[in-house]
Amino acid sequence: MNDQFPNRVEKYLKKFAYDKWNIYGYSRKHKSIIVIPAIDEYENIKTLLASLIQNDKGFFQSSFVLFVINHTVNSDAEVKQNNIKTIKYLRNIIDKKDHEDELSQAVINSGLQIGLIDATSEGFELGDKEGGVGLARKIGMDEALKFFDYDSDSKNILICLDADCTVSENYISTIRQTFDKTNINAGYVNFAHDKTDDEENYKAIINYEIFLRYYMLGLKYAKSPYAYHSIGSTMVCDVDSYIKIQGMNKRKAAEDFYFMEKLSKITEIKKIDGTTVYPSSRGSWRVPFGTGKRVTRFLEKVQNEYLLYAPESFTVLKKWNEVFHSDKILSAEEYLIHAGKISRSLQAFLVENKFAVNWNKILKNTNSTDQINKQKQLWFDGFKTLKLIHYLRDLEFPLINMFDAVDELFVLMGIQNNYKNETGKIPSIMIQEKYLEKLREIE
Repeated sequence: MNDQFPNRVEKYLKKFAYDKWNIYGYSRKHKSIIVIPAIDEYENIKTLLASLIQNDKGFFQSSFVLFVINHTVNSDAEVKQNNIKTIKYLRNIIDKKDHEDELSQAVINSGLQIGLIDATSEGFELGDKEGGVGLARKIGMDEALKFFDYDSDSKNILICLDADCTVSENYISTIRQTFDKTNINAGYVNFAHDKTDDEENYKAIINYEIFLRYYMLGLKYAKSPYAYHSIGSTMVCDVDSYIKIQGMNKRKAAEDFYFMEKLSKITEIKKIDGTTVYPSSRGSWRVPFGTGKRVTRFLEKVQNEYLLYAPESFTVLKKWNEVFHSDKILSAEEYLIHAGKISRSLQAFLVENKFAVNWNKILKNTNSTDQINKQKQLWFDGFKTLKLIHYLRDLEFPLINMFDAVDELFVLMGIQNNYKNETGKIPSIMIQEKYLEKLREIE
């Protein structure tokens, strides 16, 4: 391993990184590296590059944009051809030759430094078993560790983005300045799904973003330590935090949820405001769930999408958090008694998840109050929180009308809303927009 890397980086690379893939493109040492997995994204990458070069060029020398062009061995021929075309396009920009269009010349002239990892050519394709967005992100993020400036005192940061996004003109500068000025370790960038001219598609994305923001707001109301967004194209962390959690996982879907959850167990996740990522509103086959899948499901009218978790579920979670995360250390039996008073379903959930056994182990193996409180957060984590909300949905509080749910949660949180909907109804698209604007505003 190259001795220019700090010991912690060298150890990580030896233990967790692959040696099969390498970055194509010269790169000096950087402070910010944007990692972008891409499959079948030739046209979208052009749109993304066009938005990136509008950023403050004063930050281009210390920043690097790394595309991971990937597909699996058994991907469709059309996907493979699109990726080959994408690699050629990016290589020509990197090599500063054969300008196919005005954009490629504009990227070269801008000074934006880009590179790519070829995970598409024969021998470098991803395996069908593990291949997917998680592995593609991991390959890029791990390889990026070799190109940071470890001699500088300021933080080296890994920025996640997706190829079908665009970004604000202050995207790079705002992320960089937030880390430098506020000394955060991990965060997510403010986001807003892009608007589409297709009315049904637009309804679908409003619906999905209300769902995302409502759930996060419910967690905030419940004072959950997991009240943050887990969207792959918005994730940011410093190198030390990345190494501490042993890097990105290889999941084909929900890689972002589990990555952010692991980060949240070692540091606070902060919102990076003042700039915006605009994820695509399209339907997609790329992952089994998430934005693209949710939009596709909405358009196919598989089920009623205008439903949300009942606010009572978050009230149960809030009361449980008040008991469990208080400074008092109780026995497993005492916690279960408290849980039963809050909700019989909550108590049943804890029993089914072997709370007593796990809690007794924690008490036996943990010495200090601080360590016990940390173990509380580790045991009742973001995944168990979501499982509890689903459990309450199934046993006690069924899904309710989306806009009734938002109205009720607003009341619980004392949030004023001028666009209260008629109970049980689905309002016009204009009023739906107002609900989404309010949710974006109060986050």
